Amino acid sequence: MVTLEQVATAARDYESLQLRSLTQDLLRQTARLSDVPRPSTTDIQLLAIAASLIELFALRQKQTPPAWASDVAPLLEPFFLVKAAQQMKRLRELCETQSPEPMRKRKLYAPPNFLEFV
Repeated sequence: MVTLEQVATAARDYESLQLRSLTQDLLRQTARLSDVPRPSTTDIQLLAIAASLIELFALRQKQTPPAWASDVAPLLEPFFLVKAAQQMKRLRELCETQSPEPMRKRKLYAPPNFLEFV
């Protein structure tokens, strides 16, 4: 059974193929996203990624995210979920201005269609 922490770890580690596969499995196995448990990690970056992703999935599926996600604070430093954005100015600007709101509010940046086609 796939966990949200595994999905968040793949995102943080720029493992895009694994991220897509784990996301598909998580969404397939989870009927109600509001029931997804909070990751047991103390890593604030991983927790912020997990909260942002579960809120993004809930938004796209017109579901309610888990209550714990709203308690997760933003990161102190911005983090780009697409590694190429660190070097490519236009991609970085796209991510900074059009990243999905659940990510942007926690200083996480990705293209607007991030994980849309999983």
